[in-house]
Amino acid sequence: MKQYGRTINLKNDPQTIERYLEHHRAIWPEVERGLKAIGIQRMLIWKLGRQLFMFMETIDEFEPDRDFARYEAANPRNREWQDLMASMQEPVPDAQPNEWWAEMKLVFKI
Repeated sequence: MKQYGRTINLKNDPQTIERYLEHHRAIWPEVERGLKAIGIQRMLIWKLGRQLFMFMETIDEFEPDRDFARYEAANPRNREWQDLMASMQEPVPDAQPNEWWAEMKLVFKI
């Protein structure tokens, strides 16, 4: 099993943040099915202020670039969800060029 930690900011607007939270309280069924279909076994997103932290556990064969592209191509609703979420997000200052959700480095584990 692979594990990933990623971070991104929500746009600095209370209404946008609330919309993001509302959508995640009622995630579209196609999106959940699509994420599971590409090998994501567990996905958790935490929020502090406007910063999000996502933790994912995936199958060993999971490759983010390949499999997220496959997920988006599998169903138009998946791409629609991604575009909608992206409209409410912005990369963190430490993100690499062209990186949306910034990959975090694991620095401690028990």
